[in-house]
Amino acid sequence: MRAAENYLPGFADPVHDAQQTFRAVLEAMSRPGTTYEVAPAVQETLRTPGPLGAAAGAVILTLCDEQTPVWLDDQLRETGTVESWLRFHAGARIVEDPAEAMFVVVADPAHAPDLNALACGTDEEPHISATVVIDTPALDMPALDMPPADPAATFRIAGPGIKGQATLTIAGLGAGFLDQWQVNHSRFPRGVDLILTDHTSVRALPRTTVLTALEGRAH
Repeated sequence: MRAAENYLPGFADPVHDAQQTFRAVLEAMSRPGTTYEVAPAVQETLRTPGPLGAAAGAVILTLCDEQTPVWLDDQLRETGTVESWLRFHAGARIVEDPAEAMFVVVADPAHAPDLNALACGTDEEPHISATVVIDTPALDMPALDMPPADPAATFRIAGPGIKGQATLTIAGLGAGFLDQWQVNHSRFPRGVDLILTDHTSVRALPRTTVLTALEGRAH
């Protein structure tokens, strides 16, 4: 069965689909907190093994290759099918230590690695840093089976690409996320960036974004 999972469809048109997905990610990074849909053609043809969502799969196929170390959380590694699918379609190198990864992919944000334990680049080469992909069932609403201890957290967001102030809700964050993010933001130009995905869309929080808690479990 695992071999069959490897052959779930990737990009039907690798060049065009990757270009379309890259455009959505670029727009999301340029306008933090704004939702951008993955191209309909990609949604229709891309099939990812659970629990990896289609948008997260598209992002990884677009931005990762055989030179890219990727770390998967326990939920994504549990069956081995996500790892096999990524190796087959992207050639991605799966690593055991999140500190070694350029892409950290998380399906359980409550147990995500500490942001400040990840690669953050240097002042001279800030781009040599990790990107964290948080893949959740819905960007605005907590999952139906989410335990009460991990409600959605709502933040006020400000910074480059944001007109005035806006709000952003992220489901299922663990304790300490806001403190981690504030340290991450303070290290600019070093630091990690976040891409938030559900099944069909992406949002982004680049390291330049300022977060302030409004409600929910954000500390």
